Amino acid sequence: MLVAAVCAGAAIGETSIPLPVIAKALANRIFAAGYPLDAIDEGIVWNYRLTRAIVAACCGAALAVSGVVLQALLRNALADPYILGISAGASTGAVTVAITGLGAGAISLSLGAFAGAVLAFLLVAVLARAAGGGVSVQATGQIILAGIAGSQLFNALTSFIITKSANAEQARGIMFWLLGNLSGVRWHDVRLAVPVAILGVAVCIWHRRALDAFTFGSDSAASLGIPVRQVQILLVGTSALMTAVMVSMVGSIGFVGLVIPHATRFLVGVRHARLLPASALMGSVFLVGADIASRTAIDGQVLPIGVITALVGAPGFALILIRGRRGR
Repeated sequence: MLVAAVCAGAAIGETSIPLPVIAKALANRIFAAGYPLDAIDEGIVWNYRLTRAIVAACCGAALAVSGVVLQALLRNALADPYILGISAGASTGAVTVAITGLGAGAISLSLGAFAGAVLAFLLVAVLARAAGGGVSVQATGQIILAGIAGSQLFNALTSFIITKSANAEQARGIMFWLLGNLSGVRWHDVRLAVPVAILGVAVCIWHRRALDAFTFGSDSAASLGIPVRQVQILLVGTSALMTAVMVSMVGSIGFVGLVIPHATRFLVGVRHARLLPASALMGSVFLVGADIASRTAIDGQVLPIGVITALVGAPGFALILIRGRRGR
């Protein structure tokens, strides 16, 4: 499924490129096969569409797995990086570095986004605890409300920074990027996105048994000998890192970390040994498909990918809620 989705991402666009041409272009670039191809077609496949498809797959996997992890740790079906403000904090950090030049170039967009993501989650955790909840409360309405408040705060900070420091051209580009934009990704982004996604997903899968235990609560996990605090910090940090790196490349994309884990549970169940890899696969395929739709929905225009994920994710999540209620 993933290979087919990436091939479709390389083939489909304003100009359709046949699969044999794609195969020859890859052979030329990877193995120096020397097939005679149109230079424009080969450049479109290698430098534009293939990089978009790979980064979209990595982003989808990272966000979906982050949603699974946060839902298990917080025992809340609505937890995901977008709702908890992690994506908004990452956007604020990345925009701050990009516009203000914080650190005089020594701080990368990804590092700034990671700092913003961690700060956002810490703020949400503090707000939830002050409201009488915390990050492990069973009826976790507080954590969601705190996440919404934190998300709005960091979105406001991002808008303030753009309005105060960016010129008109920068403001237009950043506002489009904040809705999710894969147009600017190239091979240097692939070289960062692939290892971050693979290592992050691998760390989460390694702790699959701990995540199974956390679904019954922190006390149950501790009774099974799991170092609760260390595992929570590691997995939340891993989720924040994956989210931050992806947001620094493609902007803030909603609903992937919320809808994909629920949809996957209907297919493979709740055991994390199956749920985590299946969610990574479904998230990858979904976001590659969303990228294709963003490039082909309107002739001559590229929609922000966040628009596509919201249009699909919102009705999908409504159906999941209705089905879950009927299944009780």
